[in-house]
Amino acid sequence: MRFVEDAALSGVRLTNDGYLVAEVRCARTGVQQYTGSEVGRPEIPVVNVYRPEEAVFAKDSLRSFAGKPITDNHPDEFVTADNWKKLAVGSIGGEVLRDGEYVRVSVMLMDQAVIDKVKAGKRELSMGYTHDMRWESGTAPDGTAYDAVMNNFRMNHLAVVDAARAGHECRIGDGAQSWGAAPIHIADEKGSQMTDKLRNVMVDGIPVETTDQGAAAIEKLQNDKKAAEELMAGADEKHEAAIAEKDKELAAKDAEIADLKKKILDDAAVDAKVQARAALITDAKKLAKDAKFDGLSDAEIRKAAVVAVHGEDAIKGKSDAYIEAAFDLALKAADAGSNDTVRAALKSRDASASNENDNGQTAYEKRLTDGWKNETKEA
Repeated sequence: MRFVEDAALSGVRLTNDGYLVAEVRCARTGVQQYTGSEVGRPEIPVVNVYRPEEAVFAKDSLRSFAGKPITDNHPDEFVTADNWKKLAVGSIGGEVLRDGEYVRVSVMLMDQAVIDKVKAGKRELSMGYTHDMRWESGTAPDGTAYDAVMNNFRMNHLAVVDAARAGHECRIGDGAQSWGAAPIHIADEKGSQMTDKLRNVMVDGIPVETTDQGAAAIEKLQNDKKAAEELMAGADEKHEAAIAEKDKELAAKDAEIADLKKKILDDAAVDAKVQARAALITDAKKLAKDAKFDGLSDAEIRKAAVVAVHGEDAIKGKSDAYIEAAFDLALKAADAGSNDTVRAALKSRDASASNENDNGQTAYEKRLTDGWKNETKEA
């Protein structure tokens, strides 16, 4: 995989031949940002890649800087002996040094057109190289989170670019203004270029200045947040609807239970109901003692008793209230008759008087009547 690393020139001077020579920082350690498409993950807007110190300053890595060609922007292909004459505008010197977190090299630009571009402001540098990368999340020593780690660097060329990924410290010349410094931002190789302007993005009402890639990452996070909030709102609505439905079911159950409780009689009520039923049947027997009342309702028992006393026509078309009143009147009349002691006494006395005044008359008359029967037997 081909990658680029950025830097800038310093200590610039022109030789008698018109060549531009300088000391430059052209690479550094730490975390730098790449677009997802640069690292084979186009679905990720921005990837933080960590270059460990031990990988950047490894001997094989540092040796690979010496003598490499310098190009005007990154070419679409690796620089080799086959295309060097077409692409090279200068070269890196043989002295490669560590400068803090940076790699410092000497450079010479030999193409006048590119030297003029540098004087006009195109003065940052970007390394083109190969490497090994593994996807591994972690945190760099400076506290920056990363998504992947690079090692085994091998340099191919150094490109003069408008803006370097590694920042304006990797540039041609110390005096940025005198060299026409380009805006400080993140850039990538041809075909995956980042913007050369910063953008203002609103994050929770706060303006944030960032690159296109940073803006894309923020926009993705905001969209993800919005989607999560909408999902949460939908879940809340469904939850509230489910609770409302459950409350409705519970209310219906409570009403059903209350209704059933009304229909259930306690022991005292059952006893009272049994006693009232027995009393009704006893009263009805006074009016219709041979009648059968099994399986009849209270209203039907009263009706049968009234019919027994007054006949069917007496209650035809009458309401239950009328029949109940007729039953009460008939029952009162029956009770009154059984409690008339004067009448009972008179009847008893008439019977006794009849027996006392007979003087054997009844027996005499019976003998006369039945006398023929005895004569017949004697003959």
